[in-house]
Amino acid sequence: MNSISPNLNIMIKACEKASKVIIRDFGEVENLQVAKKGPRDFVTKTDKKVEEILIEELTKAKKNYSFLTEESGKIDNNDRDKIWIIDPIDGTTNFLHGIPHFAISIALKIDNEINSALIHDPIKNEIFFAEKNNGAYFNNHRVRVSNKSNIEDCLFSSNPEGLKIIYPSLNMRNSGCAALDLAYVGSGRLDGFFHNKINLWDVAAGILIVSEAGGTINDISKYDENNIDIRAASSAIYAKMTEKLVNF
Repeated sequence: MNSISPNLNIMIKACEKASKVIIRDFGEVENLQVAKKGPRDFVTKTDKKVEEILIEELTKAKKNYSFLTEESGKIDNNDRDKIWIIDPIDGTTNFLHGIPHFAISIALKIDNEINSALIHDPIKNEIFFAEKNNGAYFNNHRVRVSNKSNIEDCLFSSNPEGLKIIYPSLNMRNSGCAALDLAYVGSGRLDGFFHNKINLWDVAAGILIVSEAGGTINDISKYDENNIDIRAASSAIYAKMTEKLVNF
């Protein structure tokens, strides 16, 4: 593996610190499931707490960089061409229900291009990361998208709307975590992912991971950052997948 950049190193350290809170709080969610009120307020606090830790750690290292985050929105600092894009817990509904499938997602956008990306699944202790022109990695091993060419052999993920429209013409899943869906496309676990009206912080890191793993992604620059229609797949299957999505 090529050596990682200082920026990616900062991202990994921030994630490691924040993931301690997630793991601890996820352990508490189980106790709250049986309560009448349920764990919703508790999980919202976790989400905010994780975001605060990430912002604090990243700011310590790069005090002038700006932010785009799920909870706080835009935070403009002196350097507006360098932006951390953060989703503190992508897959909050899974977290809320005690399902161990969610992730921290961080991307660094420099001059309108995603430069570094990290998706960290704290419960499974899996880290997916990529840097521009430096490949995509899973737990320090280089990864590539799958090379299946027969669409019947492939597995895809989408949101419930996509599932309803495309099922049963494709083998589908809805995992509830877009960041991990994209990380899984990049590492060959899934063959494709599509989702309409999604936010930039859900997909920014995954976009770079898929493209650096040799996959194909549609151009999202024409979309508003809160209303993105994303299509991502291995290059061998992308055209066949998008052909099925003409009415989606």
